[in-house]
Amino acid sequence: MSDAQALRDSFALVGKSGDEVPRYFYSYLFIIAPEVRPMFPVAMGAQRDRLVAALGRIVAEADDPDRLVPYLRQLGRDHRKFQVVAQHYEAVGQALLATLAYFLGEAWTPQLQHGWTEAYALVARTMVQAAEADGAVNPAWWNAEVVRHEQRGFDLAVLTLRLDHPMAYRAGQSVMVEVPSLPSTWRSFTPANPPRADGTVELHVRAIDGGLVSPALVYGLRQGDVLRLGAPVGDRLTLQPSGGRDLVLIGGGTGLAPLRGLVEEIAQHGPPRRVNLFVGARDRHGLYDMPALRHLAQAHPWLRVTPLVGADAGTVDNRSLAGPVLRAAAWSGCSFYVCGSPAMVSATVRDLADAGIPHDLLHFEEAR
Repeated sequence: MSDAQALRDSFALVGKSGDEVPRYFYSYLFIIAPEVRPMFPVAMGAQRDRLVAALGRIVAEADDPDRLVPYLRQLGRDHRKFQVVAQHYEAVGQALLATLAYFLGEAWTPQLQHGWTEAYALVARTMVQAAEADGAVNPAWWNAEVVRHEQRGFDLAVLTLRLDHPMAYRAGQSVMVEVPSLPSTWRSFTPANPPRADGTVELHVRAIDGGLVSPALVYGLRQGDVLRLGAPVGDRLTLQPSGGRDLVLIGGGTGLAPLRGLVEEIAQHGPPRRVNLFVGARDRHGLYDMPALRHLAQAHPWLRVTPLVGADAGTVDNRSLAGPVLRAAAWSGCSFYVCGSPAMVSATVRDLADAGIPHDLLHFEEAR
């Protein structure tokens, strides 16, 4: 993209206006293109956050096409579930430029306008082309029938869904989920299994206090209900082409789900390696999936499962699980995967890095 630093500098300047920026953008968009409003949820808070995060990543990687282009293609494929078509991108571009001009004021120069116009044209073209290519082989979304709903705790459920079409994804990728009672409100979850021959997907869901989708999934679903699933996205928790390094998997709460998926993928496809899975929970009730984990460990001698409960799972002030993991072995040359609450992931990754674990061997995704 032309003059990537100018894009970054101007976006940083706009960002000083905080939440007013995405509010202005969506207000402008819905005025000039009211037909797109039904594509968005009634409550726009999470959507505004996603907009800012996406724009931030795009400008941060504006001069790194090897990272940016795959991300844009992923965005294009994922936006198909909203029924976005090529014509909608023109209105979005108009709203984006109007928003930048409003908040930059006198700093909005003809050169900056030209740079942003060129940059957005590249973004839109890449996303549209990816969506069109994906449309030739995949549906815009998958219908997923609830075939089993297991309450594993007062606020936690394990869902087994059967997809109406095969979905090609890798263990560790996430999918967006929409429930019938909340149209256009999508939330991200990571399957606890790689693709299965019977077309089923298992989701582990904890009801978030004040949330919308997770309580609906935990408390409101019944067998036979049909959800919508978006295209699989993400690669931070997928297995890397590392020649079969041994793995240390550290999961807290429902952050266990993608890690169990990795274990099952290795069991199905290899390559052979030793895997140590640490499962953190506040109490024994938090070890909601231990029967399945014990079954996997019994079937696969290369897998060892270690529960970390109570004090071993961290305190209110320090949620790091790194201590007991590091004390268990030296772990030289192992790859680490960490998934759970943002607080646990941040503290654990920090302590692992401080202990000398190389950055390229740390795999994590904070938003769970």
